[in-house]
Amino acid sequence: MKTRITELLGIRYPIIQGGMQWVGRAELAAAVSNAGGLGILTALTQPTPEDLAKEIARCRDMTDKPFGVNITIMPSLRPIAHDEYARAAMESGVRIIETAGRSPEALMPIFNEVGAKVIHKCTSVRHSLKAEKIGCAAVSVDGFECAGHPGEDDIPNLILLPRAADALTIPIIASGGIGDGRGLAAALILGADGVNMGTRFMATKEAPIHENVKNRLVEANELDTIHLYRTLKNTSRYFRNSIAEQARQIEQEKGAALNIADIAPLVNGQRGRKVYEDGDMEAGVWTAGLAASLIKDIPSCAELLDRMVAEARDIMRSRAKLILDEVA
Repeated sequence: MKTRITELLGIRYPIIQGGMQWVGRAELAAAVSNAGGLGILTALTQPTPEDLAKEIARCRDMTDKPFGVNITIMPSLRPIAHDEYARAAMESGVRIIETAGRSPEALMPIFNEVGAKVIHKCTSVRHSLKAEKIGCAAVSVDGFECAGHPGEDDIPNLILLPRAADALTIPIIASGGIGDGRGLAAALILGADGVNMGTRFMATKEAPIHENVKNRLVEANELDTIHLYRTLKNTSRYFRNSIAEQARQIEQEKGAALNIADIAPLVNGQRGRKVYEDGDMEAGVWTAGLAASLIKDIPSCAELLDRMVAEARDIMRSRAKLILDEVA
């Protein structure tokens, strides 16, 4: 399945594993890359740039296929040296970078010095155009359906993808709401060159998280996510549990007077880490997108990718046949 993204990144299938805090480790990234997609290590899952370099080496021991590193540039309760993580990735030989959150413009000289390809995650056409202007090789367009930060415009991918395809010349990756071959086929038809999946890859055999999380995703429906931080203009989609509900109640009560400190004890990242590691589904908040409602099993990454591509091909062929039969 050749697209501009498979050609740009040197991968077999136009399917990318999104960067996920606490989840994007070597086991998962290597499995996705070995399956024909692009695996992504999450830089800030590692406590230091030196630890990131070790994780890159560990991933390279597991795969000889391309993989990338995600660097998310967001407001944080602790200072983060994003430039040091960027240099650690480049010095370790990584040449594909996924950036998210704020503009990666300040880091671009580090990436450009070694010819790395940068994919920036954007939630709007205007941000995508800025990413193209500063030299990003591709953009990952996040629709309202995505986990994590969907932006503040609330535009779903049915609109956002064709709008981005009309406006951009660089390759486009669809992100948010993709969970099976139907989503892959739809994204390609809407103008994307590939898809980015986070939530769906959490429910795979190789995902380095507790089985309780994977099983909860299999049980999920389209009403099982919740938004927080809207009053702070930093909207984020989480899986709906008692902790997320408590945080939202405080946010609704405080309204515009909300300060992040009001809910910080509930949404602390270390509490969310315990969900993934210990399987206590009420330990903290954890992210999941609307694609959770499309998850019905826990396959290996290879099984998932092969199935998705076969399903997408069958869908596109059958639809094309319907049109041709009608014309005939």
